[in-house]
Amino acid sequence: MSSSRELLRMLVGFDTTSRESNLQLIEFVRDYLAEFGVASELVFNAERSKANLFASVGPVQVPGIVLSGHTDVVPVDGQPWTVPPFALTERDGKLFGRGTADMKGYIACVLALVPALVEAPLRMPVHIALSYDEEVGCLGVRSLLKVLEDRPVKPLLCIIGEPTELKPVLGHKGKLAMRCDVQGEACHSAYAPYGVNAIEQAAELIGELGRIGQRLRQTQDARFDPPFSTVQTGVISGGKALNIVPADCRFDFEVRALPAQDPGAVADELKAYAEQHVLPRMRAVSAQSAIRFTELSAYPGLVTDERSQAAELIAAFCGSRAFGTVAFGTEGGLFDAVGIPTVVCGPGSMDQGHKPDEFVELEQLAGCDAMLRRMLDWVRA
Repeated sequence: MSSSRELLRMLVGFDTTSRESNLQLIEFVRDYLAEFGVASELVFNAERSKANLFASVGPVQVPGIVLSGHTDVVPVDGQPWTVPPFALTERDGKLFGRGTADMKGYIACVLALVPALVEAPLRMPVHIALSYDEEVGCLGVRSLLKVLEDRPVKPLLCIIGEPTELKPVLGHKGKLAMRCDVQGEACHSAYAPYGVNAIEQAAELIGELGRIGQRLRQTQDARFDPPFSTVQTGVISGGKALNIVPADCRFDFEVRALPAQDPGAVADELKAYAEQHVLPRMRAVSAQSAIRFTELSAYPGLVTDERSQAAELIAAFCGSRAFGTVAFGTEGGLFDAVGIPTVVCGPGSMDQGHKPDEFVELEQLAGCDAMLRRMLDWVRA
């Protein structure tokens, strides 16, 4: 029987950076589960280079509990690691390696529970759901959820094991990431008024985004930090040389919205501003001018009622009713959107996630093991 520490060692050893395939890890988990007689269902991407995994232990004809995690990790490129990122290093009560906190530590604890799940008489099923490409927009889990949505029996709870230091989290903001391409008209900079400066037009749009962001501060929800929806431009590129009026400029922006607000409304408002104010001036100089918007990624927010069964269950499992929210996004809103009540609770802290020398404390892994054993006690027949 493998411990969560040993399983984490195996999981960290797979480089599942989002740009890479996750199939080696998925096949490892599939074979591990098969050793205990648990069958796995794989849902592949179009290229069959990545897959989600779904497995069940117990009577699937009744509602049960989903233990869910994403298998991909963020890149290590350019980060000053002092330990090998894809090999587990133990030091001072901590386990270092990419994904230890976000979120292979949780997956390891789930897998370590499998022998006990198989041996126990269960009155309801425990499902294991592993996804791909969460880090690049919660992309992979959508195809898995399409499969689950069509099934007659919905789980009564999903526990997303993102790192919360094992504190029960009931909410997070939604996110929309957009790209704006501005096409102007190039000319010699000495004749700048006869061209359409794409950078200047993009700057006007970015300024409008800032004004929208300031207005969003007026609606606040004290459960979140910051307590309002935010807008920010993160990437911009354009221009060839100083003496050429730039014909093209591109910028990427994101909206992180309170669950009660629609991040798409910000994009719609910016599109309207572009069409009504910016584009007419551009086309008065060059009819070829254009402004195009492309959605890069999006996922909904999550807000689970503190009085719900889902909240009561996670409080019992983790031993705390100190319900909170997190600033980062998860797949939780997508599970909730298909009718699966969802909470977020897992070992480690996002303070270590996405950083060099990422780690999870051994004490956190032990705490997660204990939380999952309490869950097992609740689902026993």
